[in-house]
Amino acid sequence: LKTGFEKGKIYEYVYAVQDPVVAGLGFASIRDFASWAKHDPHALTPVKRVIGEGISQNGRYLRDFLYEGFNADEQGRMALDGVLAHVAGAGRGSFNYRFAQPSRDGEPTSSVDFPIDIFPFTDEPEVDPVTGRRAGLLDTVKAEHVEPKIFLSCTSYEYWGRAVGLITITPDGKHDMPIGPDVRVYHFTGLQHFSGPFPPRRGTGDLMGQQPMSPLPVKYFWRAMITNMNAWVEKGEPPPPSSYPRIDNGTLLPLSKRKFPKIPGVHVPTDANTGWHPDFGPHWRTTRILSRQPPKVGAPFPVMAPAVNADGNEMDGIKLPEITEPLATYTGWNLRDPSIGAPGQRVPFEGSYIPFPKTKADRLRTGDPRLSIAERYSSEAEYLKLYGKALDKLIAERWILPGDKAAMMARGKAEWVLATE
Repeated sequence: LKTGFEKGKIYEYVYAVQDPVVAGLGFASIRDFASWAKHDPHALTPVKRVIGEGISQNGRYLRDFLYEGFNADEQGRMALDGVLAHVAGAGRGSFNYRFAQPSRDGEPTSSVDFPIDIFPFTDEPEVDPVTGRRAGLLDTVKAEHVEPKIFLSCTSYEYWGRAVGLITITPDGKHDMPIGPDVRVYHFTGLQHFSGPFPPRRGTGDLMGQQPMSPLPVKYFWRAMITNMNAWVEKGEPPPPSSYPRIDNGTLLPLSKRKFPKIPGVHVPTDANTGWHPDFGPHWRTTRILSRQPPKVGAPFPVMAPAVNADGNEMDGIKLPEITEPLATYTGWNLRDPSIGAPGQRVPFEGSYIPFPKTKADRLRTGDPRLSIAERYSSEAEYLKLYGKALDKLIAERWILPGDKAAMMARGKAEWVLATE
């Protein structure tokens, strides 16, 4: 741009193109590989079961794989026995269109107006109040009797940046939707889209936020999820029940009804990503040709986010000991640093780490409404005892593997040192 770019502005470039490459064959290739591995005795990788695991874009791919009806092979047999779609939010993706752009992901300030977060969102059929259309994510696999076992897991970030609230509510935002018996929805409280570093630090470049990133790790949850999924598809052992914010118990709210503590120096977002009603032309749903670009954008779907307690930590979901016995506030959002422009907008993928005051005097001096660490815990020993008790509960409920206890206790000790030094 001859005049240069202005920080914090969105620039959209629309241009005519030609000679599209073939798109969508990835669905058939994954299906055929899974079927070959399961049914061909001469396969290089003979297996009894195949589990599909995808994070972020790959998770959206798996949601679209199921929606598009690719879980039945050419003989009508099930391809994927289990699916773990993590941090996919409510999205599918631009995977099977002319001039497909698979990397588009619907971030707060980029990849705007692409066919990503589009109806339907829920596993069970739902009715769009705007169009009257009735559909569900799993309609085709159910009709073909090839529905796999499914985990749809998310972090706190996806409620702000990936519209994940839409996978559990009615399209009008008034009620919770039922979840199918072969589906689990898991919300990992206080985590961000990707696990941030520990000790916590701020992002860099276009990911520079006003706060350090949430450092809560997902790897221990992942290890347990894979174990639980394998037991489900192999032995029929049911995994832990779904755990996510709900409308009926007040843990999932419209943004206008959320109350976040007034922490000194902390600014909060005023909006969150949601799904829309895009119109890419008269035939894009049937022929997958997008003839209107940019699209006409119709009404939005409701925006919902988890309720928080007096500390600013979310009240629902599967909680690490860092949330049950906190030393800080962990959010699903992080606003852009003023140096990169648009400081009122959210940083893609990131949450925030906002430590508690160390002492009562610190709290009173700054006007922080959250109790200090010294007011919560008498000593490191008391904290670690409570931390261990919360961890034992997670292990008993099969959210964490017993073999990971030692590593997680060591992490708890390191977090205490960081918060109190």
